Amino acid sequence: MGPLSDLRVVEFDGLGPVTFAGMLLADMGAQVLRLTRAASAGAAVFEEVGGAVLHRGRTAVAVDLKSPDDLERVLALVAGSDALIEGFRPGVMERLSLGPDVVAARAPALVYGRVTGWGQTGPMADQVGHDLNYLALSGVLHAMGEPGRPPTPPLNLIGDYAAGAQGLVIGLLAAVLEARRTGRGRVIDAAMTDGAAQLTGLFAGLSARGLWTEARGANLLDGGAPFYRCYACRDGGFVAVGALEPRFYAALLAGLGVDPGEAPQHDLSLWPALHARFAGLFAAADRDDWAARFAGTEACVTPVLTASEARAHPHNLARGVFDRRGFPTPAPVFDGVRAEPRPAGTMTLEDAVADLRSRRSETAEAADQGIGRRIRPGSGP
Repeated sequence: MGPLSDLRVVEFDGLGPVTFAGMLLADMGAQVLRLTRAASAGAAVFEEVGGAVLHRGRTAVAVDLKSPDDLERVLALVAGSDALIEGFRPGVMERLSLGPDVVAARAPALVYGRVTGWGQTGPMADQVGHDLNYLALSGVLHAMGEPGRPPTPPLNLIGDYAAGAQGLVIGLLAAVLEARRTGRGRVIDAAMTDGAAQLTGLFAGLSARGLWTEARGANLLDGGAPFYRCYACRDGGFVAVGALEPRFYAALLAGLGVDPGEAPQHDLSLWPALHARFAGLFAAADRDDWAARFAGTEACVTPVLTASEARAHPHNLARGVFDRRGFPTPAPVFDGVRAEPRPAGTMTLEDAVADLRSRRSETAEAADQGIGRRIRPGSGP
């Protein structure tokens, strides 16, 4: 059982960060019940792109929130849980009669987690957008890509997942800890613009000291440094070079056969020339030749693997980073044991409410016997 096995969460099905947040919580053992639209429950679990990974570990329950009976059952499920997560635009949950005030009246200790792009307040709160838009407005996107070219979308890893989903999960767990101490829940406003801006703290600090500019590709960690960037190889592959520390840089120069006296590391005026020189050297051999040459050294040179290559890499195989289907496995690892991904499943709304009542009866019986709270293992409400 995972460390969150006594945590019950109701997830209102959506896209992007709320789905990933539900996966993270379920991977750590939380009992997550995923409420889906009645007409698409089966497809949402088994057929939607990414569902085999992003929906794992949760029980999907089809609901019709326009039905008064279903709405009452949903409120009962929420009242019997520790937290709720949703990713709708501001006002949607209120119009469904499931807003924070309504829920707090039924469950004062419940943590109400909300994740959106722009946040619950502000002049753009009601506007539509996607990951790329939130990165653009938070100042993150401008730093991505090569100088003189449009910024490069960094997949949806920063806004949706790092800033949105993980920010929501961190806030939720903090609020649950507090609620168990005080009996009072919180409403979490996890905005992707907020979270993305927070991730730039290092660069804001460097900028304040005059050590970072807004010019793309001209700084230490954005590809401007010749010792911290990727290079093309003879066979069309690439290597990633991360030789930041002086001794790592010395190992890089040794592997490339470059005289240290000709390549001072932090003379910014020489960076363009060093970049061109390093590029020529790396282009003279294949990717895996360079990987073999630098293996076991401190040069911090690694091959840039494709997704299929990453799944077959010995280090990832040894750690079980991917399962036999090639899907990423739960992380982090607790006590040296990686959690087994639990499959998604389905349950009717009536059965979900009945299961909740059964769990409550078990908990009350355990309390009467003085043995504390008992939770059955497995996913569910």
